Amino acid sequence: MNLNYTSEMEKAMQQSHGIGYEEYSRCLDQRLKVEQRRHVEFEQSNRIVSEIDRQLHR
Repeated sequence: MNLNYTSEMEKAMQQSHGIGYEEYSRCLDQRLKVEQRRHVEFEQSNRIVSEIDRQLHR
């Protein structure tokens, strides 16, 4: 996988997931863990937005 990324993206990846893009692109197990965490965070965000939306439209 050939990714073009900036130093800011690298820093964010390190802070969020504890690995850099090089390891992310080279290690399938690490990539799957990162993507699983991203999916869980996405689902949590969607639930929060839905709850706020319900509260606003009462």
